[in-house]
Amino acid sequence: MSHGLCMFDADERMIICNHNYIDIFRLDAKVVKPGIRFFDILQHSVDIGIAAQSAGELYAIRKPYIDGAKSSTYEEILSDGRIIVISHRPIAVGGWVSIYEDVTEQRRAEAELKEQYRRFDAALANMSQGLLMYNANGRMIVRNKRFLELFNITAADFPLGTTHRDALERLLELDIYTELDVDSEVAKAEASLKATKMHSTYRQLTDGRTVLVVRQTMRGGGWVATFEDVTERRRAEERMMHLAHHDTLTNLPNRSMFREKLDQALGEAKAKAKPLAILSLDLDRFKAVNDTFGHPAGDWLLKCVAKRLQHAVRSSKDVVARFGGDEFAIIQSGIKNAADAEKLAKRIVEIVGKPYRDKGREMHVGVSLGIALYPGDGHDADTLLTNADMALYRGKSEGRNVYRFFEPGMDALMRERRALEADLEAALSKREFELDFQPILDIGSGRIVGAEALMRWRSPSRGLVSPENFIAAAEETGLIVQLGDWALRKACNVAANWPRDMRMAVNVSAAQIKSGGFARSVISALAFSGLPAHRLELEITETVMMDESDAVLKTLSQLRGLGVRIALDDFGTGYSSLGYLRRFPVDKIKIDRSFIRDLDKRDTAAIVRTVIGLGAELGIIVTAEGVETEAQLDMLRKAGCGEAQGFLIGVPTKAADISRLLRSQALLRQSG
Repeated sequence: MSHGLCMFDADERMIICNHNYIDIFRLDAKVVKPGIRFFDILQHSVDIGIAAQSAGELYAIRKPYIDGAKSSTYEEILSDGRIIVISHRPIAVGGWVSIYEDVTEQRRAEAELKEQYRRFDAALANMSQGLLMYNANGRMIVRNKRFLELFNITAADFPLGTTHRDALERLLELDIYTELDVDSEVAKAEASLKATKMHSTYRQLTDGRTVLVVRQTMRGGGWVATFEDVTERRRAEERMMHLAHHDTLTNLPNRSMFREKLDQALGEAKAKAKPLAILSLDLDRFKAVNDTFGHPAGDWLLKCVAKRLQHAVRSSKDVVARFGGDEFAIIQSGIKNAADAEKLAKRIVEIVGKPYRDKGREMHVGVSLGIALYPGDGHDADTLLTNADMALYRGKSEGRNVYRFFEPGMDALMRERRALEADLEAALSKREFELDFQPILDIGSGRIVGAEALMRWRSPSRGLVSPENFIAAAEETGLIVQLGDWALRKACNVAANWPRDMRMAVNVSAAQIKSGGFARSVISALAFSGLPAHRLELEITETVMMDESDAVLKTLSQLRGLGVRIALDDFGTGYSSLGYLRRFPVDKIKIDRSFIRDLDKRDTAAIVRTVIGLGAELGIIVTAEGVETEAQLDMLRKAGCGEAQGFLIGVPTKAADISRLLRSQALLRQSG
């Protein structure tokens, strides 16, 4: 039998049982054997820790079934969480037979399937676009509510099973679409679907609106068509205004809006002679969550934290803002004294510190807070924010999940930061910086076609300092401009000695481009080294593209005009990357390593394939970062990805090692 079975006589003594019964309940066969009393078996299961209740409680549950002398079925949940279905069948001469089935995996699978259906339905119901899905036979199999709302039609107008031709003809009959050639449109659609290319077209409606229709083929046949109303420009303008003052991820006020609110709150506090509290917050262990679960999970966690912070404040006048990363700030108005601020801080530490559960995963972060009070700790916004930050740094230096009020003399950490900045400034003249180079593979040919320059700081007093510890300080102080210029010159000099088809990629910060002399620095580095412009690749992040000032766009356009290539780094981790591609053409997009790490997951793989397809449509090279396994490389190759970079291709190493690698590659090509 695949189930467990056990038979008992009228005296509640076991007559016989099978091995599955022993295995299901992890029982000791030497203890559980014919003649043992049923209660003793229950006690044995308690003794070995498999039962979730006491023997008396378990017996009390079963006694009614035994005495009732009728068939019945019930469940038991064991201490390890397994679910056992027990079928009780009485025997005519007294006693009973029980059959036991472990249904844990079955229930889990049912729950997962139900959740998948729920999410799919929720996704369809909450889409901002209308959607139709056709199967391989060209029949409509999915139609969401937004599609009906968009055209003000009913489900009866577009029943499931409708063909593409029928849909077009019906839209004409209902006087929704303006006149079009149905035969021509069907032929165009079939041609693009046969070529497995995404196809988009604009449809003019009789009511004056314009709808963007996008068709995308699906693996295994069929396609998805989405419909979007693109006439609401006012809504887009309002959205842009909102984005200028709010964080795009959490929808909380950003630093700019927070500063406006703080000035208003200070004005009211001064007029009413009432105190005010500023709380500076920083999450603890957030980087560990990003490293463990990936950036999408980190973004989800930040949104959860934002909601908890909003629930933690009590007054409608209190303001919760996100400054970026895992940094938040709060204005607490209407307080009587420091005790009110302390109560809020304690509440936040407790609320934020509770576990976060998503898709079966449990994440843990804490929060540290620094508190500055008006008027005791300052009379203006800058002083209060600075003092709250000092209190925060002091708290984080003493541990995590803590809050600290500002106290005079809390500048030790600031002095340490200034010492780091001083060491940074001196390190450049002392030649303490180095460059390592990580090779870039052309997946199609299997050749190394370039390398990315990576900065390293080897300090005599600090040792090898991680870029995470000094790049941020360099950016805040402006030293990144000098460091970036040095790295650019050094990288160009190295690349000039490489074969003519080898490219050099150099990371560029937003501060460098905004410095005003960046274009001259690039031109100077190229001229001094003799490196042709087309062999230099500047890697910029979304942070750079977010600044749409004329100066930034002019600088990048000028460099592209000279032949310098522009690559958009960490593609997919931001929130408006597609918009940036539309506003400013780039030569390459680099898929962030977090996506490659999860390439074995269906959703992530679909996203990566979409990005690769996008690159192909736009004529942009796509490079996958963080490739560590042959399986990942094979999937990228099949998807049509152009280039790969990661430990599988090569670890960051010295220029001499790259040169040896290139010589070996050249010898292999010569030998055939």
